[in-house]
Amino acid sequence: MANTRKIALHYMHHASWGGLPAEDRELLELAAKAARNAYAPYSKFKVGAAVRMDSGEIIPGSNQENASFPAGTCAERTALHAAMAVLPKGVVESIAVVVPQVRGTRPVTPCGICRQALVEQERRQGGPMRLLLGIVRGPVVETFSAETLLPLSFDSSQLRKSKAR
Repeated sequence: MANTRKIALHYMHHASWGGLPAEDRELLELAAKAARNAYAPYSKFKVGAAVRMDSGEIIPGSNQENASFPAGTCAERTALHAAMAVLPKGVVESIAVVVPQVRGTRPVTPCGICRQALVEQERRQGGPMRLLLGIVRGPVVETFSAETLLPLSFDSSQLRKSKAR
């Protein structure tokens, strides 16, 4: 017999950047600025991200495409992996993601691969990170954990263990 289960999505919706704390506005502004460095000749979809570490250091990232389309890297993973390369034991406090030329009035959320990478970072650091998803001069969606966006993620316990050779 099957049981129905519900997954609730808890987030905050801010009408604009103006009501956010200064440090959140700064992170969103740096993400928007990072989008200008995106290499997106194929999709023309420029995305910027900025990671704030618990030390206060901010590391930006932008999407980097490749003619072999799946070989590109999203802004979120670019920023996250750069942060972990520089500060491997660091803790990500917050990440902001901005698509400056988005259509509509809803902020863009990370793709599935990025959601998995963000959830894995939360597990790696032993605690959640905040996500700020914004539109320039528009609304911001704030979540208090990447797991909010990927509640049924998988982890290493589900991977097949290989035998030693």
